[in-house]
Order: sequence, then structure tokens, then C-alpha cells
Amino acid sequence: VQLQASGGGLVQAGGSQKLSCAASGRTFTMNAVGWFRQAPGKEREFVSAITWSDGVTRYADSVQGRFTISRERAKNTVTLQMNSLKPEDAAVYYCAAGPFLTSNRLAYNYWGQGTQVTVSS
Repeated sequence: VQLQASGGGLVQAGGSQKLSCAASGRTFTMNAVGWFRQAPGKEREFVSAITWSDGVTRYADSVQGRFTISRERAKNTVTLQMNSLKPEDAAVYYCAAGPFLTSNRLAYNYWGQGTQVTVSS
């Protein structure tokens, strides 16, 4: 499975940004797709994930109510809509695919390259 993340950029605090993760290859092996983020000097942390088959979602407490994850199976794409962005949301965002829905990054087998999200205050 190959994953391509896109959509990062500079946004003002309080604004919105949409990230996309395009999957290719053996996508039938994907059961869940997640988004993680890593800020400078910090560990990579879970943001959100969705099951490929039925769209069950999970969110980190820090983004619950502000971020929405969705998938479009026909296009093999997962989208992360980020609203009400805060400076602490700034990070490199990664999408990943794995065998089940979890917040544990170690369970994800495939990773895309990161996309930078910068939030100005």
C-alpha cells in the first residue's frame, strides 16, 4: 500500500484546513486509515482514524469536535477536515494504514510522507 498525504500549508488560528490521503496498491489489505502528527521535539501522536469498510471513527481528545475524518472508497481517499485550528495543532501530519482501528501508531503498517500544517496565531 502506498499513501500520499497532501493539503498542508499555512493557516491562521481559528481557520480551517483539509488534508487528503490517497491510497494505491494493495488497498484491499487496509482495514483502517489513521492520521498522526508530530511537532518538533515531540513524539508522533494519534489524531484520528477510520475503518475502511464501515466508516467507524476515532478521535484524540484534543481534536474531538474540531476535526472530522471521512473516507471515499471509490477514490481510495481519506480526508481530515480540520476546523477551529489552534497554534498547538501545528505539526507534520502523516496518514497511515493498518489492520484495525487503533490509536497505537505501532499497529499501522504503511505510512505516507508527511504534510506540514502551520498555524499562525
